[in-house]
Amino acid sequence: MNSILKPLRQIVIVLVAVLLCSSCARGFLPSASYNPWQLVELPTDVTLSDIAFTDDPSHGWLVGKRTTLLETTDGGLSWQQRTLDLGGSQYSFNSVSFSGQEGWVTGQPGILLHTTDGGQTWLRLPLSEKLPGSPYTVTALGPKSAEMTTDIGAIYQTKDGGKTWQAMVQEAVGVLRNISRSDDGRYVAVSSRGSFYSIWRPGQEAWEPHNRTSSRRLQNMGFGKDGRMWLLARGGLVQFSDDTPEEQEWSEPTSPEFATSWGLLDVAYRTPNEIWLSGGSGNLLVSFDGGETWQKDREVEDVPSNFYRIIFLSPEQGYILGQGGTLLRYQPEQNVAQQMDSVKYE
Repeated sequence: MNSILKPLRQIVIVLVAVLLCSSCARGFLPSASYNPWQLVELPTDVTLSDIAFTDDPSHGWLVGKRTTLLETTDGGLSWQQRTLDLGGSQYSFNSVSFSGQEGWVTGQPGILLHTTDGGQTWLRLPLSEKLPGSPYTVTALGPKSAEMTTDIGAIYQTKDGGKTWQAMVQEAVGVLRNISRSDDGRYVAVSSRGSFYSIWRPGQEAWEPHNRTSSRRLQNMGFGKDGRMWLLARGGLVQFSDDTPEEQEWSEPTSPEFATSWGLLDVAYRTPNEIWLSGGSGNLLVSFDGGETWQKDREVEDVPSNFYRIIFLSPEQGYILGQGGTLLRYQPEQNVAQQMDSVKYE
């Protein structure tokens, strides 16, 4: 009997060793071949929320908590604090958006700012006391036109510079964890507890609720440049929809790096194939094949911040926003130079 059990025991040991080695190989990602992100010094230590530029790529605005409003005139290399007379009250600015020289800022408790001269002057617009929820995001659509959401999923649109607003949905969706807008006007919203998500398409009267795709609670959702939706779930899980998101078909959930325990927080596409993924404790991943494989940018691991948002305004202009006044700026010139050096030595 022992003569039979001994070979079986050896086979089991070998199989376990193979599985462990396979798991370890997938547990830690390879390091990215270059780091295109530059840490920018800011005159504030507040958590940042959003960033936008006028039609001049050197002139932009950055918003955050404690009524933080920063301006750059050199393409994001340096930023200056701007102070507005808002009656001494403190606001948490959530969103900023520009179309040409016309810009909008929303915040909580309920505040909406508007500029038509690139931010030289800001006008506070009155909000209805019947507004369901507080202003959450704003998107500049063109001259005098913008779309605003609230933190319970109401959607409004103005075409007269904010004098009047038209409700786009008949009912709000409920308290939200986050909400994202696609380039074609669709929205996806994650419930406050991450238990379900909802989708709205232009022309619909109400949100479409959907169950989450797994037992893991949802962390964040958004839209990619390749036409797919993406989602992040607790435990570092990532999923992408297929090429027809209207049918709500999703790929199998994956965990880019098993060995890390930091939560994943945001996704942004630089190009249809190059995807950046951020998380807590300076965690930053990149995929160059549309999310099939991932690498880790270890040059930013020592940045003492959670990376809450990644925003690419264009393939050449991107930013990472974090807590404690953390701002990282994408440097395309360094990217190209290092890629060329890599080709030379191969």
